[in-house]
Amino acid sequence: MRAKSFTLFLGLIGTWLAVPAAMAALHEASPHDAPSTAATSNPSSRFDEKAALTLSQGVIGKEVGNITLTTVDGHQVHLSDFRGKPLVISLVYTSCYHICPTTTQYLAKVVRTARDVLGPDSFRVLTIGFDTPNDTPEAMRRFAQDQNLNIPQWEFLSADARTMQGLTSQLGFVYFSAPHGFDHLIQATVVDAQGKIYRQVYGMNFDTPLLVEPLKELVFGAPTTPSLFSGLSNKIKLFCTVYDPSSDRYRFDYSIFMGIIIGLTSIGAVVFFLIREWRRGRRR
Repeated sequence: MRAKSFTLFLGLIGTWLAVPAAMAALHEASPHDAPSTAATSNPSSRFDEKAALTLSQGVIGKEVGNITLTTVDGHQVHLSDFRGKPLVISLVYTSCYHICPTTTQYLAKVVRTARDVLGPDSFRVLTIGFDTPNDTPEAMRRFAQDQNLNIPQWEFLSADARTMQGLTSQLGFVYFSAPHGFDHLIQATVVDAQGKIYRQVYGMNFDTPLLVEPLKELVFGAPTTPSLFSGLSNKIKLFCTVYDPSSDRYRFDYSIFMGIIIGLTSIGAVVFFLIREWRRGRRR
């Protein structure tokens, strides 16, 4: 019950922070440098951060289709190839020289924190370039090299314009060309192992639990095997993996679990004693 309450509390915090975080993402976008050819989802409209946020939240619970993307080596992959584990998707454009690199670096920091506690193979990450005329496989390769992100199970991908239109629509990601480059939400999408959108995380420097908590729920919430022991172990890990704000790290705290066991044992002893005394009273 405490774990569910804590998760609900984090969810409420995330919702409360979503509007200002999304607005901050837009306001921070001004240093973006304009690409040579601007791709846009709707060039005739102005960016409305409130409408964009509503659209982004509206896709939660929906399944992402089997879209074909291209790796930095020119090989084609499908989103279905990444099912079976939670997935984090971040959309950037490579001609951005400030916000997108900074956002990616911060995402990498949180990803490392998450994998320290969830396991190195617990989830995958995709960074996808949405400026299709410019975000070629080679451009995505240079972007990854510039960020020095040689992190396992983190792919940098590109797509053609039609594919990108379908992907951004499914992810609830809206972007518009602007004099400085693009106006858009800074958004990381968490997708569950079955391909359904589970959570949206906004902002360039978001609180670590906003991304790690939904990943923790997905990794520890449902065992990958029907083993009773595996399921119980994951439930204990889910409850006992706690965030330490002072170090910005996660740790296992089994004292919580032991405290619950001791508490339940004490309550059981009291109930047993009361039932025994009640039965004795009836015999008298």
